[in-house]
Amino acid sequence: MITVIVHIRNEDAFECEIDELPSPGSQFIQVHNPRLRDGKDLHYLDEEVTSMLVPWHRINFIQILPSGDQEEVVSFVR
Repeated sequence: MITVIVHIRNEDAFECEIDELPSPGSQFIQVHNPRLRDGKDLHYLDEEVTSMLVPWHRINFIQILPSGDQEEVVSFVR
C-alpha cells in the first residue's frame, strides 16, 4: 500500500492508503483508512467506513509519502 495525503477542494487534507497510483484515465481514486493528518476521524464519514471513492474533479493534488522500505539517498557533502 502507498500512503498519500489527498488535498480536496474546500476541505482539510487527509491521509490514507491506496493500492496503486491511479491511471491518467481514472475518474475516481479508491482510498483506504481515510483519516486527518493527526490521526483523527473525518467528520463527514461514519465510524465504520474503511474505504471510500473520491472523484478526481474534487481533488486539487495528491502528495505521495515515502515508504519506510526505501533507502535514504545521501547527496554530495563538502
